[in-house]
Amino acid sequence: MSRIGKMPIAVPAGVTVTIAENNKVTVKGPKGQLERVLPKEMNIKLENNEIIVTRPNDLKQMKSLHGLTRTLINNMVVGVTEGYAKVLEINGVGYRASKKGKELTLHLGYSHPVIMNDPDGVESVVDDKASPATITVKGIDKEKVGQYAAEIRSKRAPEPYKGKGLKYSYEVIRRKEGKTGKK
Repeated sequence: MSRIGKMPIAVPAGVTVTIAENNKVTVKGPKGQLERVLPKEMNIKLENNEIIVTRPNDLKQMKSLHGLTRTLINNMVVGVTEGYAKVLEINGVGYRASKKGKELTLHLGYSHPVIMNDPDGVESVVDDKASPATITVKGIDKEKVGQYAAEIRSKRAPEPYKGKGLKYSYEVIRRKEGKTGKK
């Protein structure tokens, strides 16, 4: 049995979960609503404020889908109650970010500013006062938050010599030694 898949998902107060035909799961909560069509092979049941996911047999594909399905539903429940956030730090002289409406403008040492628009359901917040400056990406859909944060980071990934660039707050940059003089 899948260790993750067999764990029940507790549905907190204020959250409604509906399971329609073809395993279309809709989760509504205080922060919003998420919908997702999950693999139709999995059996998803809502029993006394708990969601239980079971698999039909022990084939390898069913085992992997079992844990995945349970995790996707759990991410939806957590998203509509607490939400998700990723924090990026800006390191480098002259590197900065600004926000105007839904438009995020990044100055990352290129000859031009990099302009990005926040996708639907995701919001970015710039904090210039912090040292180093930070960009916080927030939303209820874990997948969208992670994807947008990765797209922002890809505009100038941190380099290993001085550590300049955009990095996640928890990320550790392995530094390299620079050139050495002749001996």
